[in-house]
Amino acid sequence: MYSEKVMDHFMNPRNQGEISDADGVGEVGNPSCGDIMRIFIKVKDNIITDVKFQTFGCGAAIASSSMATELIKGKTLEEAWEMSNKAVVEALEGLPPVKVHCSVLAEDGIHQAINDYRIKQGLSPWEEKGGHTHSHDDETCE
Repeated sequence: MYSEKVMDHFMNPRNQGEISDADGVGEVGNPSCGDIMRIFIKVKDNIITDVKFQTFGCGAAIASSSMATELIKGKTLEEAWEMSNKAVVEALEGLPPVKVHCSVLAEDGIHQAINDYRIKQGLSPWEEKGGHTHSHDDETCE
């Protein structure tokens, strides 16, 4: 059962769309599972001034994308990098265990967008702390 907050972010996603002149883009997902997420960020003076997402996937993936963009908008790159999938799950007031991978997808997408920005600025990409390698096992894919 999904929380009211998950349903709200699924039915009324925030920051959905594309930024054509994005400073950083992250794309993550597993096409065989069906969850694919693109995150676009605009950065000015180390602050994420705008963020949008495009997600193809289940309701939990869309809600996770929406919430994650809300959590990082207006934050520094460092603060956005530290935003964990657990923070997304908490902000959504929980996800069913088989859908927690959707929040990991959001975290990974943000990391890719930030590293895409850093590379475009001639900086080295940041290292993943937890060593996330995004994968799904077939049981969690619906």
